[in-house]
Amino acid sequence: MTAAQHPEAPVFIALTAKGRDLAARLSADWPGSELHGLAGRAEPVEIGFTSVAEHLRELFAAGRPIVGICAAGVLIRTLAPLLSDKHSEPAVLALAEDGSAVVPLLGGHRGANEIARRLAESLGIEAAVTTAGDRRFSVALDAPPKGWRLGNPEHYKAFVASALSGEKIQLEGSADWISQSDLPLDDDGTLTIRITEQEVSGSEQELIFHPQVLALGVGCERNAEPEELLGLVRQTLAAESLAAGAVAAVVSIDVKADEPAVHAVADALVVPARFFAAEVLEAETPRLATPSDLVFREVGCHGVSEGAALAAAGPTGHLIQPKVKSARATCAIARSAGLIDAQQVGRARGSLAVIGLGPGNVEWRAPEVEAVVRQASDLVGYGLYLDLLGPLAKDKICHDYALGEEEARVRAALDLAAEGRDVALICSGDPGIYAMAALVYELLDRADNPAWLRVEQKVVPGISALQAAAARIGAPLGHDFCAISLSDLLTPWEAIEQRLKAAAEGDFVVAFYNPVSKRRTTQLARAVEILSAHRPADTPVVLGRNLGRPGERVTVLDLADLTADKVDMLTVVLVGASTTRRVERSDGSCWVYTPRGYAKKMVQLKASGDAA
Repeated sequence: MTAAQHPEAPVFIALTAKGRDLAARLSADWPGSELHGLAGRAEPVEIGFTSVAEHLRELFAAGRPIVGICAAGVLIRTLAPLLSDKHSEPAVLALAEDGSAVVPLLGGHRGANEIARRLAESLGIEAAVTTAGDRRFSVALDAPPKGWRLGNPEHYKAFVASALSGEKIQLEGSADWISQSDLPLDDDGTLTIRITEQEVSGSEQELIFHPQVLALGVGCERNAEPEELLGLVRQTLAAESLAAGAVAAVVSIDVKADEPAVHAVADALVVPARFFAAEVLEAETPRLATPSDLVFREVGCHGVSEGAALAAAGPTGHLIQPKVKSARATCAIARSAGLIDAQQVGRARGSLAVIGLGPGNVEWRAPEVEAVVRQASDLVGYGLYLDLLGPLAKDKICHDYALGEEEARVRAALDLAAEGRDVALICSGDPGIYAMAALVYELLDRADNPAWLRVEQKVVPGISALQAAAARIGAPLGHDFCAISLSDLLTPWEAIEQRLKAAAEGDFVVAFYNPVSKRRTTQLARAVEILSAHRPADTPVVLGRNLGRPGERVTVLDLADLTADKVDMLTVVLVGASTTRRVERSDGSCWVYTPRGYAKKMVQLKASGDAA
């Protein structure tokens, strides 16, 4: 799929109420699009912002297509310092507030021209496309449609320049998207467009387009060197004079879904890696050139590379290169009767990202979190956490669970990922701190489903409650600290008490998670008792409730005054060390900080200065 023909849904940027109304109308008809507006001027919107320049630069850096309902100059001046590579930068368009004009400014062949045409059609106007070839010929030869690759992009500019100057083009082969364009086609043309899956050299007078009709089946021993498999693939393609650009997908058996060599080949060819169950490959046995009983005993089908290639090529496809082998790898190539849609072939490896939203406020959310959620097909989590995603959850398949169903939601997330889906498991705070990441890896460690182990996993960090509380009040975590959960639901109280005593004796700043619940009301009092034996009664304690959410409250009190009725499950408690200080301010508020030891250095420096 090319960005030009199938652009990602854009972000509409509105700076005024009128612009917001236009954006709302256009985004309503574009699934996956988002409406962002300048706070106080363009509301209501899905996401608000206060700095136009900062917000535009963040979106651009994240690769988001932008439709700015504003003057083109605003977008140009703001984004100019970020411009570096037109082949990777996202589409940027300016749309007049009254809907009278839409102009692609950047990324014409990264989706901007197509977005402009779609918006223009909705508005009943002409898109102001300024890319000469696109405008004259109604086709972007350097960004062919899904299922096609340009074999010699380095010759594109000179070729189009010749066509624009009046030279005719002869078409060798069949491609509806070219024959139905406004290109100056002529059987006697001096320029040539050739359609072939063969590896041939082009020139400034000849563009080569490869239809993606080849399925590359591969197999290898566990942990085979990627270089060996990639070398075998390149050698096999070269032996048949086949172009890598004609390969639609790298395919194999599902037990190889986590095989680094397979993914290395797919990455090198810039195509998806897709996988089939053994029974699907076994159904291809009658068409195999080299069936193997040994392979059947090992994996349940008579051929991996040939079977996968044929399964991907479809029932009317055929082998054009039977299995070839190296020491630890195999590959085979099948040709389909038509273009291969890799997304409809087998299934993907599947991925699970465990992400932390932070306390809840959008400004504290890591950009990677938003990027992962946008790429996910499925979201799994506690219902409240899914709600915190707001418009990011739009158009996603959401699987919400109640409190107490932690294992069920993690198992569901792993099952979905094992089916080849891209899954985001949503946590508040940081997913690795009293959240779901540990349970994910515990279940993987004890895996009763081998498919789980083949899923790609990652953890995306978030701001934890202890960090948020500390930031709101100063720097209470400025020296050594620890976190202790007072919930004995999963941990025996005896173990918790032992940790409390160690933290008290070590004079750590202590963050209490899960300080109380409806059932648990005595543990906090015991924790205070243990800490009080090793630090003063006036030790500062910070209570942070609903941090980053409506109803946020941060209070400071003395350790002697900390009681269970002052906190709940939405509160994180920071108990200072013996050195933690509370500094009153003239406005009645205070700072809390824990010095790290710089005072001694400052005294020494002052003493040396006085001596001088």
